[in-house]
Amino acid sequence: MNDQETIQEYCYDEAAFDYHDRAYIPLQVADAPEQSLRIPEILKPDQETATDVYYTITAQTGAVQLLPGKKTATWGYNGPLLGKTVIFKDGQTVHIHYINDLPEVTTFHWHGLAIPGPIEDGGCHAPVYPGQTRDVEFTIHQPAAFVWLHAHPCPATAEQVWHGLAGGAIVQDQHEAQLPLPRNYGVDDIPVILQDRRFHEDNQWDYRQDYDPDGILGPTPMINGTINPYFDVTTQKVRLRFLNGANRREWRLYFSDDLPFTQIAGDLSLLPKPLKMTKLMLTCAERAEIIVDFGSYRPGDEVVLYSDDTPLLRFKIHEFKPDHAALPNVLFETPNPAVAPEMPIHYVTLDGMDEAVAMNGKKFKMDRIDYQMPMHKVQLWDIENTNHAPGMIHPYHMHGTGFVTVARDGHAPNPNELGLKDTIAINPGEHVLLKVWFDVPGVFMYHCHILEHEDGGMMAQLKVVDPKNPNKQYQLMDHMTLMRAFAEERHVPLNELWLGGMDSYRKMGEEM
Repeated sequence: MNDQETIQEYCYDEAAFDYHDRAYIPLQVADAPEQSLRIPEILKPDQETATDVYYTITAQTGAVQLLPGKKTATWGYNGPLLGKTVIFKDGQTVHIHYINDLPEVTTFHWHGLAIPGPIEDGGCHAPVYPGQTRDVEFTIHQPAAFVWLHAHPCPATAEQVWHGLAGGAIVQDQHEAQLPLPRNYGVDDIPVILQDRRFHEDNQWDYRQDYDPDGILGPTPMINGTINPYFDVTTQKVRLRFLNGANRREWRLYFSDDLPFTQIAGDLSLLPKPLKMTKLMLTCAERAEIIVDFGSYRPGDEVVLYSDDTPLLRFKIHEFKPDHAALPNVLFETPNPAVAPEMPIHYVTLDGMDEAVAMNGKKFKMDRIDYQMPMHKVQLWDIENTNHAPGMIHPYHMHGTGFVTVARDGHAPNPNELGLKDTIAINPGEHVLLKVWFDVPGVFMYHCHILEHEDGGMMAQLKVVDPKNPNKQYQLMDHMTLMRAFAEERHVPLNELWLGGMDSYRKMGEEM
């Protein structure tokens, strides 16, 4: 593919798209009035200095008027649904006070931040129990990006994200700040969190009723926690920061009139250069930043963002000043460190579908270290999707680092994969070669980001060893500790506890 030309395809194997799944649920426009797109507020720090910032983040229950009729019971961070946008600055030390006001245990995972694990990273080993708090501290050392916060308690990650525990965060750095990019948050710089839900009686969500071990889907698109949203365009150019925050769904995005747009960033960095596109596909947890130029439209016009054939978000054009500023041809220099010659290629397989999901032939165990590598050493990782075609596309994610995509089945990566990433789609039968290194120590998970797949065991964890403290030990929880907590909090005996991921272990004859 010539990346100098307009990209007019989704780049992945069409035969493996999620709409071929027998259990696929197509999107439908909800029978509800249009609503102005909710723009998450920016979370105000408790305190901020030139070097440090302090935040309080509370996981809480709530209720939101999503459809006409009764409000929908939801969960969120510092609000009833999703979260406020958190701002991180490169070089700044962050202090966070977590509060759990939910009725059950949760964790606070920073997806995309290169911070130590397992506690600061906030995976399954960092529980915060109901009514309790946790304080963490870490320093940001990474390029500008759109990252996110979501719950990650094993094996209830999928259910808690489905309840609403997800929110965006923006990492800022001096390099990005000097580029001529839209960054007036809420006006021409907009987060777009893509999710889907099914509404049951009285407008409520029912995770167990909708459960599918290959990933839960709902027919109603929900954007930033808004049903049937529109956005008032008051500037010629608008920066959209997309996040696929869905449990399972792939989003194949395009605009009415085949309006071209420019992708400027992926998961964890700007792209080396801007890419003109008419189509963009995002698998679970992937992010992409694009700039849309509405200069050919007039007040009263409307432009629609679609996924497949379903409208997601309507852009209502108002008066705006002409903007003739051009993007620079070079946006970012992607790091390309040399591979350590003594480090052999590390092979990872994403295996199976439904309850049979596994990684390297094994289901995840919270108290098992599956691999170990030294900090700062660069290694090639070969990630294989062992599903036979048509199979499923698996979005592969790594905690605690950003990687460089080297090749897809021996060919060049897709043009919009040339920045730093933390999540990458792997086609059935495909090998994707990554250049991986860690600049922080700890225990980190790597897994498929179809949330029901990770809960069902398509996950492993590695220990990153700091050469300055090679003997450091980490106290790892086991699954049963969290299972007992969930059973107690849900007021059921352990043998009657239902969590979707537990079913995947039980039906394969395995214990958690």
